[in-house]
Amino acid sequence: MTGRQKLFYFITLHRTGLWVTALSLALLLLPLVENNPYTLGLTNLIAIYAIVVLGLNLFIGYAGQISLGHAAFFGLGAYGSAIATVDFALNPWLAMLVVAVLVALVALLVGIPVLRLSGHYLAMATLGLNFVVHSILLQWDEVTGGPSGFSGIPSLAIGDFVFYDEIRLHYLLWTVTLLALLLCLNLVRSGVGRGLAALAGDETAAAALGVNTRTAKIKVFVLSAVLASVAGSLFAHTYNFVSPDSFGIFVSADLVIMVVIGGMGSIWGSLFGAGLMTLLPEWMDLFETYKDLVHGGILVLVLMFLPQGLVTGLIDMAKTRLALRRQKNAAT
Repeated sequence: MTGRQKLFYFITLHRTGLWVTALSLALLLLPLVENNPYTLGLTNLIAIYAIVVLGLNLFIGYAGQISLGHAAFFGLGAYGSAIATVDFALNPWLAMLVVAVLVALVALLVGIPVLRLSGHYLAMATLGLNFVVHSILLQWDEVTGGPSGFSGIPSLAIGDFVFYDEIRLHYLLWTVTLLALLLCLNLVRSGVGRGLAALAGDETAAAALGVNTRTAKIKVFVLSAVLASVAGSLFAHTYNFVSPDSFGIFVSADLVIMVVIGGMGSIWGSLFGAGLMTLLPEWMDLFETYKDLVHGGILVLVLMFLPQGLVTGLIDMAKTRLALRRQKNAAT
């Protein structure tokens, strides 16, 4: 085996680790290249949304289910941490952990009956969950602050080191996002991940092969809810303020669009989808006026022409063209 072949084999064998390393280095150097607080604020928001989308992609892309209510878990995490730290004076890190456990219990209690459904029935059930949670956040003024929101949330800190500015938050948020990314990458390559892939392909066939489909769906639903809760807690402690509008049904729809654009079943695509949908308003002056129309148009176009998702679809197209070119060269 030549040196070039050895290098190619090494890259092929460790490409996931190399990509994660490259992304980590890029994120490490980003504040040195671009220290504009506004730009870093956008990338920090991308990191928060990416955590939610990674978990949601496990549920939609790998388990083959649909959820239009993940903003509910996102909101429970945010408001849970806010209430625990302000009203009960809990340490923010402890509050994040406690709230994540409580959200996991909520997801388990909801998932056991709801995940008996499938298709649009499941979508409507999760949408109903989001509507109920959003209504509670909006109307329970004494606890949540109602339409005015909840303010005075403390920033995260390690000892005397407080994560209060955009640069410090950049390193914190993207560290958590990279940990979530590694968790999801390892999960989908494990036996559990292969079982989920079989479940997404054909639930009946997966059950015949010994996959406990009901348990698998509940587990991935709970995991995705926990990731959404952690992202919500980070959101609350990053912006020190939360309001019900940040966790409504349209936010759930945006999260699904992020999954679809990045590619259902594409972990790396989750980062791209979160980034594109977060940055799109910055690129389009009229986006806020026609937000729902633009979102719907993007979703329809992607599903029509690249049903695998934008990232996955483009990669598949590139692989197909490369294979055809090699075939043509071999024939000549």
